[in-house]
Formats: sequence, C-alpha cells, structure tokens
Amino acid sequence: MGVLEAICVSVEKGTVKLAVPSAELRESWGIEGDAHAGEWHRQISLLAGESIDLVREMMPELDYGMFGENLVTRGIDLAGLAIGDRLLVGEQVVLEVTQVGKECHNGGCPIQKATGDCIMPREGIFCKVLAGGGVAPGSAVLAV
Repeated sequence: MGVLEAICVSVEKGTVKLAVPSAELRESWGIEGDAHAGEWHRQISLLAGESIDLVREMMPELDYGMFGENLVTRGIDLAGLAIGDRLLVGEQVVLEVTQVGKECHNGGCPIQKATGDCIMPREGIFCKVLAGGGVAPGSAVLAV
C-alpha cells in the first residue's frame, strides 16, 4: 500500500504547480481548480516521491509541483502500472491510468534545463477520474 504525499495544482497550464493541503477530485474532470482538469484523458498526473527524491540529491531546493505533477505518491510502484490499471486514493477516489510518460513542454522544462534530465517523460503517469471525492496528504493509495 502506498500513501499520498502531496497534492499540487496550478491555475494556468505551463506553470509550476503549488502544494495544497487537500483537494476535491471530480468524476470525469480532475482536481477542482486545476488548469489541467477537463474532459480529456490527462485529468490527473502522478509522480513517485521516490523519483523526486533522486532529483533532490542534485537540487535540494526542489518543491513539489515543479514537474507539473498533481499527486505525489510514496510506496507504490507507479512505473509498474499500465494503461487501464486503476488506483484507489483515500476511501472513494478511483483513477484509471490513461497515459504513461509525456513530452516536456517547449523542448524542455526548467528542471531538465537545470539538471540535464526530467523524470516526468519517463516516470509520470496520467489518469482520468472514474469516481471523485476528497483527498489529502496521508490518504492511502492502492492499485485495485
């Protein structure tokens, strides 16, 4: 079983997301108030906290949300998930994996430019919300 370590949102696309203390995920939409929410296949992005830790070895000042991730997890093998797999976050939120990896914006994100690498294209996953509800850091994350 994994745990939700952080939740991040942004009001505009292409900007760094900021950590928030809780969020409401809406079915077939995404996180209320996040710029990437909408009726498409990339409503929520996830990144493993363990992956962020490795980048923090080079950039200790790295904050959650700098890769554009919505949910940071710990203790669950996100890299082992495939399209169609589902996650239960908290007691009621169900996410379905719709995409693994992505291209960086505009030829490279600020992290890639600073470190020479960006983990989101390889390790980020994207999901749609099948069942909504509230989540907060500390919520359980399970593959179902």
